[in-house]
Amino acid sequence: MPHSDTIILAGDNWLAVLAAAAAVYAVGFLIYGLVFSGLWLRLSGYTKELLQPHAWKMAVSPVMPILTAIGLAILFKLARVDNLAMGVLLAVQVWFFIVLSTRLYSFVYSPEKAGLLLMDAVHLLLGYIAAGAIIGGWR
Repeated sequence: MPHSDTIILAGDNWLAVLAAAAAVYAVGFLIYGLVFSGLWLRLSGYTKELLQPHAWKMAVSPVMPILTAIGLAILFKLARVDNLAMGVLLAVQVWFFIVLSTRLYSFVYSPEKAGLLLMDAVHLLLGYIAAGAIIGGWR
């Protein structure tokens, strides 16, 4: 069995992970729920009526920011990130090289509008920056 110092669950501070997950969730709520909900509906081609049968999926929505925060915490521990600046830098790199590149699949292989890609990319970037700052800078 590996030494206990090498076991990596989600970094050393679960409060930082929970705060980062809450920040990621808040960014999404602000963008999609408050500020740009109408724009998202227009860009996606949905209406509130079309989405109503899928409303149950919102119960799953906290899972994504929690996984994001845990994943960043694991990566930060492996990379020995120990300050806010390095947390933000590494989070932006993860966003650019992994998250954005993965998100591009939907854009490239579907009739998705560029505005929706941009909106999602900005949402994810801001969420990753917030989470990176919190996890990297939390002491």
